[in-house]
Amino acid sequence: MLQDNNFRPLGYFYFYKILFMTKKYSYICLLLTILFTLSSFKNDEINLEGNWHFEIDRNDEGITQKWYNRNLKDVIKLPGSMAEFLKGDDITLKTKWTGSIYDSSFYFIPRLEKYRQPGNIHIPFWLTPAKHYVGAAWYQKEVDVPANWKGKRILLHLERAHIETRVWINDKEVGLQNSLVAPHVYDLSTFLLTGKQRISIRIDNRTTKINVGPDSHSITDHTQGNWNGIIGKIALESFSPVYIDNVQIYPDVKNRKARVKVTINNSATNEFDGKLSLFAKSYNTLKSHQTKEVFTKITVNNSNSKTIEVEVPFGKGMLTWDEFDPALYHLEVKLDAKGIKSEKKVQFGMREFKIKGNQFLINDIPVFLRGTVHNCEFPLTGYPATTVEAWDKIFKTIKSYGLNHVRFHSWCPPEAAFIAADKAGIYLQPEGPSWPNHGPKIGLGQPIDQFLYDETTRMAKEYGNYASFTMLSAGNEPAGKQVEYLNAFVDFWKAKDERRVYTGMSVGGSWPVVPNAEYQSRGGVRGLNWNKMPETESDFSTGIAPFKVPFVAHEIGQYCVFPNFEEIPKYKGVYRAKNFEMFKQDLEDHHMADQAKDFLNASGKLQVLCYKNEIEKMLRTPGYAGFQALGLQDFPGQGTALVGVLDAFFQEKGYTSAQEYKRFCNETVPLLKVPKFVYTNTEILKAEIALFHSGKTSLENAVISWTIKNEKGILLAEGNFDAKTFENGNGIFVGNLTFELNKIKQASKLNLEVKVNNTLFINDWDFWIYPVSNSEITSPIYYTTALDDKAKEVLQNGGKVFLNASGKVVKGKEVEMHFLPVFWNTSWFKMRPPHVTGMLIQDKSPAFGSFPTSFHSDLQWWEIQNRSQVMNLEDFPTDFRPLVQPIDTWFMNRRLALVFEAKVGKGKIIVSSADLAPDVVNKPAAKQLFISLQEYMNSDAFDPKENLSIEVLNDIFMNPSKEQFKTFTKDSPDELKPNSNQNKVK
Repeated sequence: MLQDNNFRPLGYFYFYKILFMTKKYSYICLLLTILFTLSSFKNDEINLEGNWHFEIDRNDEGITQKWYNRNLKDVIKLPGSMAEFLKGDDITLKTKWTGSIYDSSFYFIPRLEKYRQPGNIHIPFWLTPAKHYVGAAWYQKEVDVPANWKGKRILLHLERAHIETRVWINDKEVGLQNSLVAPHVYDLSTFLLTGKQRISIRIDNRTTKINVGPDSHSITDHTQGNWNGIIGKIALESFSPVYIDNVQIYPDVKNRKARVKVTINNSATNEFDGKLSLFAKSYNTLKSHQTKEVFTKITVNNSNSKTIEVEVPFGKGMLTWDEFDPALYHLEVKLDAKGIKSEKKVQFGMREFKIKGNQFLINDIPVFLRGTVHNCEFPLTGYPATTVEAWDKIFKTIKSYGLNHVRFHSWCPPEAAFIAADKAGIYLQPEGPSWPNHGPKIGLGQPIDQFLYDETTRMAKEYGNYASFTMLSAGNEPAGKQVEYLNAFVDFWKAKDERRVYTGMSVGGSWPVVPNAEYQSRGGVRGLNWNKMPETESDFSTGIAPFKVPFVAHEIGQYCVFPNFEEIPKYKGVYRAKNFEMFKQDLEDHHMADQAKDFLNASGKLQVLCYKNEIEKMLRTPGYAGFQALGLQDFPGQGTALVGVLDAFFQEKGYTSAQEYKRFCNETVPLLKVPKFVYTNTEILKAEIALFHSGKTSLENAVISWTIKNEKGILLAEGNFDAKTFENGNGIFVGNLTFELNKIKQASKLNLEVKVNNTLFINDWDFWIYPVSNSEITSPIYYTTALDDKAKEVLQNGGKVFLNASGKVVKGKEVEMHFLPVFWNTSWFKMRPPHVTGMLIQDKSPAFGSFPTSFHSDLQWWEIQNRSQVMNLEDFPTDFRPLVQPIDTWFMNRRLALVFEAKVGKGKIIVSSADLAPDVVNKPAAKQLFISLQEYMNSDAFDPKENLSIEVLNDIFMNPSKEQFKTFTKDSPDELKPNSNQNKVK
């Protein structure tokens, strides 16, 4: 039986009457009629949600064949998308996706052939929808228009139709609209009669007329997908002939008032004379406030409109909106005259988001933007949420991680997001729905030029009153005549609407600077220079010095983590994680299925370490204005970019928590400045303590204290600094501390913790201390840098060999390992290095008895791991597990080793492709690991489980890997850059 949410009790009465009084065929026909004509309505609105007639128009024949004059053959439910109700085509290798594919190797690699077979298609680039369709489709519903609507203004409201709509009432076409950011609203006043009326809507999700760019997050299969349907409010709305059309509120916090622009439309044949009243009332705070009601007379000529400006005083009780106290008001506007009544209630906040020098100000208070990028990840529906409840949950999660800002990459969210962000106290940067690159370009007179002005104008009208709408970008990473176009765009908006601040587009560091932008959302001044020894003394001051406006780091992070295969069952909606399924099976095919969760957790710990260090570097940079991380959550497309500490559902993966993340990402963060993290016990730990503070008020009389403890939690030293008041700022000096290390006699990991007393603001860092000791080779170990004849002889005779294979590896030579993990993912960048995303370490092995380590890469491993060769164990026994195992990109899943042990012949061997040697200089961690491995080899515990033949061992140094990555495409994400040959203006 068809289901309809709007089937009211009266409908059930008729349903049962029909059931008992008609034959089966008549019952079905009558029931369908009831389902498609009954709609819930109140005096001024008819809800059109529920079942609609539906038909796919594959051949674009619906208009010429006048489908609006006949009943469509199929049924679908709205709100929703075609894919959601399994309308469209099955996924094949020939599916014409909306989105760029830069790595075509999937279509050719022999080991992936099974994923290219019908019935077993696994697309690795993004999530796989249940069905796919790009083209025209028709939606149709009959509605009873009540008699008392005669003479009224009637609007058809379609929230989030995707993309182009054309509407017919009975046999008359009403018009066409094309917007990715705002409701499609049609005036049906002259088309709808009372009684039964047929509404037909043709929706076309092709991008041929206005191409915003195939990778734009407003349309691309990389994120929400290019769906066909309507996902928000669908209703007929009736109004009096004279009505309030638009209300825009412009807060003046300094003078405790607001300017309100009210537009009145008069569609009647007579001139209108009436009275307008306005008052504002707070509604979400313990302390309440209400303005006095303001009245003004207004006259509007017939068939005309008029905009007037009214000043609403707020007085001393005014409440302001910010991230700390997001106080909101409802402005109630009423239009009253004989026979005419019109009302509008508008949510807003009294706030001013401005710029002073290189700082953002919220109500004159400096604010640092700690942001994430939202890419329209909605894996259950494939389209953005339109309910406030859904966005409440998202923003609550984002704020729990210490963030206060969200950038919407090349898309604008529905109204519900702005309502929820207002409540949560989050600063939003929606964008024009375009990534005009690799296809369309700006400034060349293409349709995208005017479309971005039209779309951002619609955004300002629909969402401009929301306090959270503080920033606006035209889109993402363009090509074309950028500077000229974007300078004009920024100038247009600065003159038009002062309620927010404007940049050109959000761009990487290689894009040209747009001089007129009020702030820069830009790459180039971000990241970790961990080709050098990790430290926390450097900052980004030199990089941001040329910019005299606020600099917000564009898409920081992008540190990959291994897939979480336990996430796969979550995909119960319109999408399936076929990419995850393929990666999981491929890992199993490479004999490592049992290590999947360990890979996730080990790579996750490194990922968090990287985010911590990059964020802290910005927090200690004076004048840095903020960052937009990519991202807090995973990105499901572009090859599958697992860059978040949360999954695409905004849920934790298990290796960190919001509480842990907030230690280094919060409104107040203790900071540390040190030259390194690895010491010998002949040195002195010298550190500078600093503070980042971005609060609503200064931190008054704050006492900052510190402790140093060992791994057992034993306190080794402590101290505190004199009470001091800290204003908002980055990298504020607190004081210095020293700690002599000569009492540390054993290799140790120490923890330095700094906190602001009597607050929740606390942060910590680990250090490694190694005693100065002799690392000479001890008998009976044979140390060698090659698998030479003597090594083979020692093994054959039952001896022990330590093989330092650094620089000698052939099998695995193609795998490049840095300390930093994979950036974004290796598919999107066609196997650009690094290829490794951290290491899994058998930390419980006695091999590490004198080398404190966890199961994952940590900062003491930098000098050992960074740029070291790895060994490919493709011919080793399938259950062979090394002591130190680099985690390969999940697109290859090669079984790798940095250090392994084995029995060979009668002897035993440890092989390291890291440079571990007795004569290593200025690498205390590498020296200590070598000592620890020697001690292990000289102990009874040295008893490797696996046996290797000398031939398998020798093969590492003789023959290349059997499985090599090969790319089959000439295209590259580098061609997204504005100076590439593809995007040069011709």
